[in-house]
Amino acid sequence: MAEDRHHTEHIPQWKKDEIENIKELIQSHSIFGMAGIEGILATKMQKIRRDLKDVAVLKVSRNTLIERALDELGESIPGMNKYLDKQTALVFTNESPFKLYKLLEQTKTPSPIRGGAIAPVDIIVQKGPTSFPPGPILGELQSAGIPAAIEAGKVAVKETKVVCKAGEAVPQKLATMLTKLEIYPLIVGMDLRSVYDAGTIYEPELLAIDESQYFSDIIRAAQNAFNLSVNTAYPTSATVTTLLAKAFSEAKNLGVNAVVLEPGVMDALMAKAHAQMTSVASEAADKDANAVDDDLREVLGAAASAAAAAAAAPAAKAEEAKEEEPEEEEEDTSEEDGMAGLGALFG
Repeated sequence: MAEDRHHTEHIPQWKKDEIENIKELIQSHSIFGMAGIEGILATKMQKIRRDLKDVAVLKVSRNTLIERALDELGESIPGMNKYLDKQTALVFTNESPFKLYKLLEQTKTPSPIRGGAIAPVDIIVQKGPTSFPPGPILGELQSAGIPAAIEAGKVAVKETKVVCKAGEAVPQKLATMLTKLEIYPLIVGMDLRSVYDAGTIYEPELLAIDESQYFSDIIRAAQNAFNLSVNTAYPTSATVTTLLAKAFSEAKNLGVNAVVLEPGVMDALMAKAHAQMTSVASEAADKDANAVDDDLREVLGAAASAAAAAAAAPAAKAEEAKEEEPEEEEEDTSEEDGMAGLGALFG
């Protein structure tokens, strides 16, 4: 006990203040996260801090001080010490863990790799022209292991090549050339390690949600539920209109097919009977013109005229469209001329 008191007395005041500040931030926010910030330049950290200022508080401190603050809070924040590693930033917010994860993922941007750094993935240089004119750059690319030549007055990469495999150290010459070619193999930003929320620790794997896929799944589930409700005739506020329309249609079809003489189907029954009658009369008239009387012959003539008119309508429309084509071409030309004029006006 005396030894602990002696040790506490010799902690510099600024460290005590830092520990108290960390504890206060943890206690005053509902969400507390830890993120790795290895490789992030000070200027980028300042930008991240500005971008997050309306939704989160970002604090960078020594791991020893963070650990001491967590120890002093004891069981109120259990299990977060194990996520302390290398350079650590603390993030405090009242937003959900999922939104915090999304915000921190948005801080990640492509970044050049330094000589001697380990390639996180296979580094590939694609075949194609570069923006460099002929000069010493050609030899520099070749000495870095990048196949280059002069094509059409420009330096070009002759073939697609893996210039450094994942897990290998990147040579200094290659790192320099990759930067000149604007090939940035690193993705640098805040790397969320864990989030503490009301006694639960969330790791990144649980927070990484494909929102578009999630939304599609919800839509598909709603469609499947709707179809199930309709097909099993289970009435709900969302399906009752469809169920009534389906029941009405099925009842009407049954009435027509079973020849049920009810007011709701009489029109359909009469139309069906009329169609059957004219079909029989037409076949009879084809075999013997005297088999039908004048009134029925007039009905058959009207039906034939209507059928001919219906068949001729598509051909008439096609001919009309063909005649109108020159006018449409003139309109298109005018529209193109207008667009050309706008292009000339605005460069």
